[in-house]
Amino acid sequence: MEDTGALKGRVALVTGGASGLGRATAVALAEAGAHVVIADIDGAGSEQTRARVVDAGGSADVVALDVTDDANRREVVADLFDRHGDAFDVLVNVAGIDRPGYITDIDLADYQRVQAVNCEGPIFLTSEFMKRVQHLPEGRTADVVHIVSLSAITAGSGAIAYNGSKAGFLNATRCIQRELREKAIRQPDGSERPFPCRVQAVIPAAMDTPMMEQWGIPSHLMMPPSAVADMVRTLLLLHPTAFVPEMQIVPRLEPNFPR
Repeated sequence: MEDTGALKGRVALVTGGASGLGRATAVALAEAGAHVVIADIDGAGSEQTRARVVDAGGSADVVALDVTDDANRREVVADLFDRHGDAFDVLVNVAGIDRPGYITDIDLADYQRVQAVNCEGPIFLTSEFMKRVQHLPEGRTADVVHIVSLSAITAGSGAIAYNGSKAGFLNATRCIQRELREKAIRQPDGSERPFPCRVQAVIPAAMDTPMMEQWGIPSHLMMPPSAVADMVRTLLLLHPTAFVPEMQIVPRLEPNFPR
């Protein structure tokens, strides 16, 4: 691939790395030269992802991370900066879950768990990451990529928890992007430079991942997760003076979602 080695020297934390899009993203970034840290609550799945990365000639290790656990988030971020220093400058928030439910039977615990994993967790993980990378030296730009969902801007039956969580995550991402545009770093000489991090959002439609099995959509109507992982890698390779606020990616055939 033309971008082989383009991310060399960078350390990337990929949440939800035990399967699906997280796994595909870990492999794609490792193929581009990054050292990938595969984070998930599924340790066995994470090790399988690491094996795939290594088999492909890449470099990776595994950390246990529950994105809903504040102490765990802080511990993982602090440890990675202690071990890798400024080289740890990429965060890809992929982790997500779905719990179907209609308004007449939706379960409160399921709803709260979906919100915690899909919205609150990545927001506060990004916050911990931002606190560290704001001190990057001039000329360096860190990257955060948020995996949202087309469900953030559409409405579907039986998906209140998931659609609501992704809509909140998308708008939170827009808020973060605006704050970073406004938050200049003051230099010793009194001048200012942009905040040394960019946040970009990928908004994919249906992908052929384990999470989608519950909806019964034929595989040929969904994208392979590698197609979206390629987009994540592309965003990280953009010139540091540019960024893509939101990128939608959809299959060429329109899925027939349950109504």
